Amino acid sequence: MEVLHKLTSFHQFKNPKLCTSLTPINTQISTCSLIPIKHNPSFQKVSCSFQDYNKKLVQEFVPKIPIEEAITPPSSWYTDSSFYSHELNHVLFKGWQAVGYTEQIKEPRQYFTGRLGNVEYVLCRDDGGKVHAFHNVCRHHASLLASGSGKSSCFVCPYHGWTYGLDGALLKATRITGIKNFKVNEMGLVPMRVAIWGLFILLNFDNGVFPEQESAFDLAGTEWLGSSSQILADGGVDSSLSFVSRREYTIECNWKVKSHIMVFCDNYLDGGYHVPYAHKGLASGLTLDSYATTILEKVSIQRCETGSAEKGQEFDRLGSKALYAFVYPNFMINRYGPWMDTNLVLPQGPRKCLVIFDYFLDSSLKGDESFIEQSLKDSETVQMEDIKLCEAVQRGLESPAYCSGRYAPQVEKAMHHFHCLLYENLSC
Repeated sequence: MEVLHKLTSFHQFKNPKLCTSLTPINTQISTCSLIPIKHNPSFQKVSCSFQDYNKKLVQEFVPKIPIEEAITPPSSWYTDSSFYSHELNHVLFKGWQAVGYTEQIKEPRQYFTGRLGNVEYVLCRDDGGKVHAFHNVCRHHASLLASGSGKSSCFVCPYHGWTYGLDGALLKATRITGIKNFKVNEMGLVPMRVAIWGLFILLNFDNGVFPEQESAFDLAGTEWLGSSSQILADGGVDSSLSFVSRREYTIECNWKVKSHIMVFCDNYLDGGYHVPYAHKGLASGLTLDSYATTILEKVSIQRCETGSAEKGQEFDRLGSKALYAFVYPNFMINRYGPWMDTNLVLPQGPRKCLVIFDYFLDSSLKGDESFIEQSLKDSETVQMEDIKLCEAVQRGLESPAYCSGRYAPQVEKAMHHFHCLLYENLSC
């Protein structure tokens, strides 16, 4: 697949720094004060005890054991609030994350906002067509600037009216007469690294050094997808598809459960194991014996033949084959027939997640309202079935009767790969 753009954020002002870490407050306290703070020994003990505790939980999973003999991660990975904070810092705030699609900011002045953990962000396209990403926080008194999505020539803080350009520069600071040591070029919005690969907009949540040249982002797609990028392109994941619809689901389960996303992600990664039992309607359109899994660096790809054409179905949304790609740690791409849908899983706490489904369709069928309506209805049925499963798994994980489980080696390779990647990040 061709990489459409690799874009850096605004950095004309003198690289404003984040004054707080991305670490949730219950595990680390940081400060914006210019006055040195004396560390509280008792707090340091608490912080160290959290670290030791989380390290112990991580070590309860042993990735080097072959899948045939391996034990799944302990239930505490899915239920413990301290471990959830550890995940945010060591997994979700590392590397590139998919946060949206290009049609959301197709035109100049369009923007959209989002949140991951305690990080609020806004993405926009300026009048020159350049894409920018910023922390969605006013530099005056920390109010959120923008909400939702829309179109605007600038960002005006709803609290005190401070105004920023779409390039992040501070354009107006109200009623600051008499202020001293105020440098306008150092009070712009704090930028984030952004890139575009195909249809997808990527953000990097690491608070690292910004490259001086846009060419430095040529590796963004490679860092995100590794060697799977060409496989996905050959599988029909490309920018020719048109956006159709977005649906959001709040699920009472850990973000990993859909695979066990973690509960959400685990469910996704079981190689179709649960399909004949939980999705009888979907199973009737799939040839489950053809399920095959390919494990790559940070991506696992599951393929399955559908047999829809052979069965002579009048309504066929699945086509002749389906491809399901899981991009570590929380993004899924599903390509089948004329459709592609993506699932972005955003943790909302240790036992709740928000799953955002975006649906894309071959442009030749975008005017077929009946086909679209029936396809989305069928997809909704599958999602409702999955939600019921994931929430039941979460409740089971919280039971004192369960600690760890086992893998079905022939079908749960992708799930085991996911857990091994988690272990690698969580051990850092």
